[in-house]
Amino acid sequence: MQKSTESGGDRLHNKIRKLTGKAIGDFNLIEAGDRIAVGVSGGKDSYSLLHILDSLRRRAPVRYELVAVNIDAGFPGYRREVLEEHLRQHDFTYHLETTSAYAIIEEKRRPGSSYCSFCARLRRGALYVVAEQLGCNKIALGHHLDDFIETLLLNQFYVGTLGAMSPKLRADNGRHTVIRPFVYVEEQDIIAYCRSNAFPVICCACPVCGIVDQKRKRMKRLLRELAAENPHLKRSMIAALGNIHPQQLLDRKFHSF
Repeated sequence: MQKSTESGGDRLHNKIRKLTGKAIGDFNLIEAGDRIAVGVSGGKDSYSLLHILDSLRRRAPVRYELVAVNIDAGFPGYRREVLEEHLRQHDFTYHLETTSAYAIIEEKRRPGSSYCSFCARLRRGALYVVAEQLGCNKIALGHHLDDFIETLLLNQFYVGTLGAMSPKLRADNGRHTVIRPFVYVEEQDIIAYCRSNAFPVICCACPVCGIVDQKRKRMKRLLRELAAENPHLKRSMIAALGNIHPQQLLDRKFHSF
């Protein structure tokens, strides 16, 4: 029997590529003629997403374009030049946008409110504007399977809603479609993929960088503990998001009772 010559890095690439392709097919994320703005921050998720989508693009049965878009919030010490060099070396089409988000946050954020949430809203708004300027009809974000599940649990435990993320939805501005092609990809695989490719990960350099949201941290720990007992836990939970039984819930929008 001939042994496979596929390396560990190749197997990981092919695994993530296959799962991403499945998500694209299942949710009709990419169509012929799409011009997609891929949000890249310099983190593991966005680097991985950009490279996987580009790999799929090269063999896709339909033509689509990718534009890597970085929104610089203006935090002192942000090493955007590292990201730009990587994009240039790999011949990606890209756009780097500098904003005054940092100054706005410092001036407008209410005491006790979430730094990250405020920053995310400002970045998202800037991303929509840039996507419009670049003629992009879709925006791809690097949220992965763990993000979907953690958000589901956070909403249940702390917000009182039964919801997570959507792999495809109309953007807040009503003009773009946001897609999340990594919905089936686990974070541990992205971490390994990033390391195997030596992507030059950079910190956002914000004042709370490295301070993990304690609620999300607890969800990660809970999932890790449960997954130790049931290795199929995450796959089951992501499948559950697509296997809803409204008649067994309490929402009066679905029942007159």
